[in-house]
Amino acid sequence: MTNGLPFDDIRNLIAGLPAMDQTAASRVQADLAADGHELGQVRDVAQWFAAATGRAPARVSRPMVALFAATHAVSGKRGMADPIGEAQSRVEAIAAGAAPVSQLCADYNLGLNVFDLALELPVADFSAGPALEERAAAATMAFGMEAIAAGPDLICLGTVNAAGELSASALLCAVLNQDISEWAEFGADDLSLVNQALELHQDHLRDPLEALRRLGGRETAALAGAIIAARAQKIAVILDGPIATAAAAVLYAMNQNALEHCLLAAAQTGGHRKAAALIGLKPVLNVEGLSSGGVAGALAAGVVRGASEISARRAEVNARLRA
Repeated sequence: MTNGLPFDDIRNLIAGLPAMDQTAASRVQADLAADGHELGQVRDVAQWFAAATGRAPARVSRPMVALFAATHAVSGKRGMADPIGEAQSRVEAIAAGAAPVSQLCADYNLGLNVFDLALELPVADFSAGPALEERAAAATMAFGMEAIAAGPDLICLGTVNAAGELSASALLCAVLNQDISEWAEFGADDLSLVNQALELHQDHLRDPLEALRRLGGRETAALAGAIIAARAQKIAVILDGPIATAAAAVLYAMNQNALEHCLLAAAQTGGHRKAAALIGLKPVLNVEGLSSGGVAGALAAGVVRGASEISARRAEVNARLRA
């Protein structure tokens, strides 16, 4: 980081994100057109992967799932008995191979990393004050950038637990200028907490990064950092869940081209689908009701891998025909 304000380097990175490689996408399009089969969304996914990675033919070779775990002080107001213990149990289940995402990653040959973001130290209650200090939020974004250190070409980004979904909904309302009562699916008490937070922070929400640090959690900040780093390194991204969508919305509010390398795994609810559509995210899977935890991301990775395999094999056939 430089000696400026903590968010200054983040702003510069978001403003200077590289363009997608449309030449690679066009090569995939031409290869698939020669096949004569109508592939629909499979074709679109193959072209997207080529543009995101800058490779054609583009075959998924190093896919992985990265999940972030964090806790929120506001969980106490929501009647959660032991949110820290619940989050720790989920992390342990993934590590032990007992979680559904662990089993999918083993079956699909996907790498799997889980990042514990200080579970024993929940972020502050966003309905009573800022969730994070600016320096802490920027540092967590920088930590999230390290999620790509293993060098994947496709990464599924999500969360271990759903504790931050209320926070994510507040953040989505702030950066998308939406009324939560019109689309978020929470009870009256939860909606009241969100409205309290939005009213408390209303003078500071025009800046998306300020909205992130006031309303978001550590997992949201880390996810935003991972999305930025993936774009800079030509890594395709699948976003899993509302919290990842909220992180993406922050970046979209700052640069409307920031999410071109991202797809949504699936929309959990109608409200989630609406929020994703507002920032240009299309779901790979047409299913609802999958909870946070990486399952949708792992399943969607299979679709992307299949689409890339079809395009790569078609390119090989075309090359033989031209020889």
